[in-house]
Amino acid sequence: MEFVEAVETLAQMVGVEVPRERGRRPARDHTDLYDVLEAADGYFRSQLKGSSEAVDYLKGRGLTGIIARDFGIGFAPNEWHALGEAIAGKQASLLEAGLLTRADGGRVYDRFRGRITFPIRDTRGRIIGFGGRRLGDEQGPKYLNSPETPVFHKGHEVYGLFEARRANRTLERVLLVEGYMDVVALAQAGITNAVATLGTAATKEHFQKLYRYVAEVICCFDGDAAGRQAAWRALEHALPELKDGRQLKFMFLPDGEDPDSLVQSEGSQSFLGRVAGAEPAIEYLFARLGDGLDLASLDDQAKLANLVMPHIAQVPEGILKQLMLNRLHSQTGFAPGMGNQQRAAGRTARSSEQARLPALEGRLVASVLQQPDLVGALGPETLDQLMVDDAAGVLEDLVRYIVANPDAQAPELLGRWVGHELEAELQRLASRRSGLSAEALGPEFADGVERYLAQREQAGRRAMLADLKAQPTAENLRRYWDRKQGKTGSS
Repeated sequence: MEFVEAVETLAQMVGVEVPRERGRRPARDHTDLYDVLEAADGYFRSQLKGSSEAVDYLKGRGLTGIIARDFGIGFAPNEWHALGEAIAGKQASLLEAGLLTRADGGRVYDRFRGRITFPIRDTRGRIIGFGGRRLGDEQGPKYLNSPETPVFHKGHEVYGLFEARRANRTLERVLLVEGYMDVVALAQAGITNAVATLGTAATKEHFQKLYRYVAEVICCFDGDAAGRQAAWRALEHALPELKDGRQLKFMFLPDGEDPDSLVQSEGSQSFLGRVAGAEPAIEYLFARLGDGLDLASLDDQAKLANLVMPHIAQVPEGILKQLMLNRLHSQTGFAPGMGNQQRAAGRTARSSEQARLPALEGRLVASVLQQPDLVGALGPETLDQLMVDDAAGVLEDLVRYIVANPDAQAPELLGRWVGHELEAELQRLASRRSGLSAEALGPEFADGVERYLAQREQAGRRAMLADLKAQPTAENLRRYWDRKQGKTGSS
């Protein structure tokens, strides 16, 4: 347990009150919420026994009654007011706990209907929320989680951690998967150290929680592009938590498989063999950023150093960080921290304070750094204009890199500009917020790109006209005329 949890639990066991600092407001007592969540759990479990449809579904997924009991799996009837009527007189608490929901017109009804239910517990074993898996082809999302409540914050919680700690006297590592059924199916196969995020990507808070209880986290991802993008984002979130003694590894699954299907098709021993062969995240980082680079070339050595250094900077001081620096030095000959390099960096920082991008390009670059997937939403013709070989702007450089590396995020993009006179400017733009909603940012960005391309084309024509006036040759005249007629696009 965390320290405060441990103190409160011990105090409750011996019947004493925990002293609080003077002037500090006492924390609200959420006993009412825990009580209705516990009551709902009992209700859902009882309903499972009477639903042949739900029982048949679980049997079809290969689950036994024992594993359903151990994880408290239940069933929410496909009715609008069943839970509210079963726990009468507690509507306010049921609403606050996320078990009931209120429509715009004021009507109150059950949140979970016609779903297999999975109780989500905190590290003390208290139920703090539920996940629901839809049965059949009914409308609505396949998976549904409790909303944010005073006792449930899905960006901080993982499913199955309490059960994993209960099943393992000494829990040394956890396998981080995506879904409830993956956790349950692995537990039935004897792999009792799996946990799952609750419909979100792995966050920094998830890693903070997991590393309080284990020294090693193995993330299980699909082997496709989306899975590798998820792995990269997980790596970026985990790096600040990789203190000495902590490990992060990635296990990529065959196409079309998830942990549930894979352990059932090939058995637990084969699956554990895959776990044992998981790739260390730091190896993955160097392999990914070094992909396509010729490390016999000084230019590519410098590029790798620029790409890797922002990630190394996130790792806490210690042995792991020093080993990463040693690896970078062995591959590139770059050894950060030497006095002359620090003085050079200082001069670069001072000079970069004077470098600025034009206003429109700066706004577009800021948007790309903060939300790189905006690039993928541009039309193919627009992308073609941005990616022409002789377009040397910062925006064009970022677009070309993102198209080649669709899962690239801000640290990787910024790493390519380390030591450049625009480094400080790009750092500033990456931290600047537009104030627009995610829905509004896309159209605003696309409109800005069109205006940027029009300005670039106009500037290109003016430059060609100046060349033509300075050197009125037939070749310059042909190039200017072709551009004016649009025969060569933006080149």
